[in-house]
Amino acid sequence: MNIEELRQYCLSLPDSNEKLPFERFFHGTHSILAFYTGGHIFCFIDIDNPDICTVKCPAELRDELTERHDGIVQPYNMNPRGWIGLRLESDLSDTEIRSLIRQSYDMVRNGKGKTKAKNRRRM
Repeated sequence: MNIEELRQYCLSLPDSNEKLPFERFFHGTHSILAFYTGGHIFCFIDIDNPDICTVKCPAELRDELTERHDGIVQPYNMNPRGWIGLRLESDLSDTEIRSLIRQSYDMVRNGKGKTKAKNRRRM
């Protein structure tokens, strides 16, 4: 799968859109293309180095997937408990990549990919 096929697939999912979310930061990474649903990221890729995309993954599946596929790697700049990196040119088929992107999309869409912020009171 190449970056344009990945982009087309992500945008084909209902209510998804794309943004370059870090371009407004002075020292930010301007080349990260992120795909959103419901205002939350479900997939992103560095368009200057489009070898790996990063998607959400249930923590309980991460180890199994990593053992089974050389194409599943550490996520770019994210917590590996909830995210995985997908090498686009690897032992992963296009169908498997689409399936993992869809799983990430569904997690975000259904609110299962959110971290819960704790309410803290000042004393």
